[in-house]
Amino acid sequence: MTENTKSDLKEYAGGWITERKETEIPGFLKLAYPIILCAMLTYLFIYMNGEVNHSTRGTFVQQLNAVTGTADTFMYAVAAMVVVYAIILLAFLFSKKEHEDQ
Repeated sequence: MTENTKSDLKEYAGGWITERKETEIPGFLKLAYPIILCAMLTYLFIYMNGEVNHSTRGTFVQQLNAVTGTADTFMYAVAAMVVVYAIILLAFLFSKKEHEDQ
């Protein structure tokens, strides 16, 4: 067995995170990020105005929405920010990186 030398490791966040240099992102993480983002967007659109179809508190949520109004514009803006984040994240995940030496 060979021991890892300090030059084989790269530190992030002041040494809290270490990884081997030239390590690729695992495939399951490349798959997990888009799935989590799609689930988050789905949740955002389903519960955009609260849980209005719930058996016990749905009527209270509907009454609150009637008094205060809906937040559709704000929620669409949040969804747009999530989509922009997703595009940046996916571009980072699937781009070929030049490994830097430090």
